[in-house]
Amino acid sequence: MKNLLLDTCALLWLASGDPALSQKAKARIEESELVFVSAISAWEIALKAKKGELVLPIPANEWFPRAVAQHGVVVLPLVPEDLIASAVLPDHHRDPADRFIVAQALSRDLCVVTADAQFAKYGVETLV
Repeated sequence: MKNLLLDTCALLWLASGDPALSQKAKARIEESELVFVSAISAWEIALKAKKGELVLPIPANEWFPRAVAQHGVVVLPLVPEDLIASAVLPDHHRDPADRFIVAQALSRDLCVVTADAQFAKYGVETLV
């Protein structure tokens, strides 16, 4: 069974108990040896909170490490190889954060927990 990489939306759903995260996804998260979240998700969450597109109970700089620790998720750092790989991906997706997540999933053979159908166009295994 592949280890998992949570898309930003999946981390938010997991942390808030949102039913958008399926029972199947929750079970896989619990069963997986390793569950990652990209470091870019911290940026994405902070940016959405700053713009008022996301309401968090505490500031993003406190929320993100608490959510990660509470759910036993490992933050996957972005390395130069991820950044380069994201730049040469086909243009199925224009969102740079999602392109970074796709590049990380492909290079590490991870299944991405996401509702974004664009990820599958890159040959990434996905789970909603």
